[in-house]
Amino acid sequence: MTRTFGDRLILALLIGAAFVWMMPMLWVLALSLKPNAMLVSSTRGIVPWPHTLENFATLLRVSLTPRWLLNSVVVAFGMTALTLVLSSLAGYAFARIDFPGRRAVFLLVLAGLMVPEQAIFVPLHTMFASWDLHNTYFSLIAPRLAAPMGVFLMTQFFKAIPSELEEAAQLDNASRLKIFWSVMLPLSRPALTTLGIFTFLFAWNDFLWPVVTATQPEMYTLSVGLGSLQGNFAMSEGLGFLMASAVFASAPMLVLYVVFQRYIVQGITMTSGK
Repeated sequence: MTRTFGDRLILALLIGAAFVWMMPMLWVLALSLKPNAMLVSSTRGIVPWPHTLENFATLLRVSLTPRWLLNSVVVAFGMTALTLVLSSLAGYAFARIDFPGRRAVFLLVLAGLMVPEQAIFVPLHTMFASWDLHNTYFSLIAPRLAAPMGVFLMTQFFKAIPSELEEAAQLDNASRLKIFWSVMLPLSRPALTTLGIFTFLFAWNDFLWPVVTATQPEMYTLSVGLGSLQGNFAMSEGLGFLMASAVFASAPMLVLYVVFQRYIVQGITMTSGK
């Protein structure tokens, strides 16, 4: 298909806008690869020459960064897996099972979207302190499993699936659990992928609750640990060290989004229909 002048103009504007949007990230990456001795005199330019990996080596050498990375991986994967299980089960129930009080319960779940997370930090802290569960993976994961947006997303997706597929399975004497596992879940892969990516991103970047429940450095997540380094090492290690920590924390998320971006678009498109 031949592109018109208007199409080319729009494409050029989008490319320009994308480049402008990427400039801060490129600048941070360039600073992380420059020697600190050079950054003292100037921080201009996005071409890291001469370049060095010393800032990243320092990041791994002077802190518990490998342990914080492990903590973030455990928390992010654990929270994502459990959220997918709970949200898909709840979404299927709200979309396909006619039980008493379904509408009222669904509205109650959605009401959780209106509660600021900061409003429940004090009771959560008190509860986990009374159970002596602070500084554990359980305390880092459990409070975030209540995901009203995930339930809403899965409910909308299951509603959009034709009911004839479920009725055909029922004619074959398939149980409700069998229908959910063999019919509905395979069809909901785009929505599950979208919810999984959003949950993983949230868990990886979460700062407020981990900084409340994790008081021992060994239990810091990557965001909390790198945040603590800014005060301790910013002046001694230099600007390149801080930029290296920013790249180290954000690179996995950028790769994850680039790899799964088509699933995100597909999931949001299909759940915004019916």
